[in-house]
Amino acid sequence: MMNHAGKVALVMGLIACAFSAYAQDEEEVELGWSGKGELGFVSTTGNTESTALNGKLNFIYTTETWRHRFGLTALMTSEDGTKENERYQAEVQSDRKLTERSWIFGAVRYDADKFGAYDPQVTATAGYGYSLMKSDNHELKGEVGAGYRHLEERETGVASDEAILRFVLDDTWTISDNMAWTNRMLVETGSENTFSQFNTGFSVAMTSKLAVKLGYEVRNNTKVPPGDSEKTDTQATVNLVYNF
Repeated sequence: MMNHAGKVALVMGLIACAFSAYAQDEEEVELGWSGKGELGFVSTTGNTESTALNGKLNFIYTTETWRHRFGLTALMTSEDGTKENERYQAEVQSDRKLTERSWIFGAVRYDADKFGAYDPQVTATAGYGYSLMKSDNHELKGEVGAGYRHLEERETGVASDEAILRFVLDDTWTISDNMAWTNRMLVETGSENTFSQFNTGFSVAMTSKLAVKLGYEVRNNTKVPPGDSEKTDTQATVNLVYNF
């Protein structure tokens, strides 16, 4: 079995091979800024007073050879005036196009979970991406990379750092002119802990700018400090989406 350091070296070798095999193809893409925002809010009164707010912002800036992606998410829930959950996540990624279907990337992710096992989780990775399947209405993209992660236990403040491997599968299926289904799996694995996050969403467009989206998210840490922290968190949402 290849040890963890060997896996990192293999991935970095593949990235180096991708550089050496650089050959750029022309592809017609929409240049400039694009993006979307999501917002969901629930409030109840009576025997129980509760609020839940979740939002997302995603922006993409595209040039002929580069694609820069910026993402922000926030979740806040409370019941009877007591906060039950508060989570913020920011992710920045830059992709350098190699061919029509491949790219190299650098990504930074910051995750602050005020009620989870770790606050914060910070990762920095670089790697190679490829469009595994592409048609007029369906695209499956994959990424593999390596990098570093910094973790801090929320309760004790104990920090740890380790090398990680990063894997992403990103699936987009346009079912019809006004319906789309998206799935994204992120895995960051190291010798001490593996973090995974799966998001699935089904959206129905009402206009060219507005849509309603049903979403579901599963987050998991394979290792959490002893105490009340759970390894797995789930979240179901109904959001209004605005396309910029």
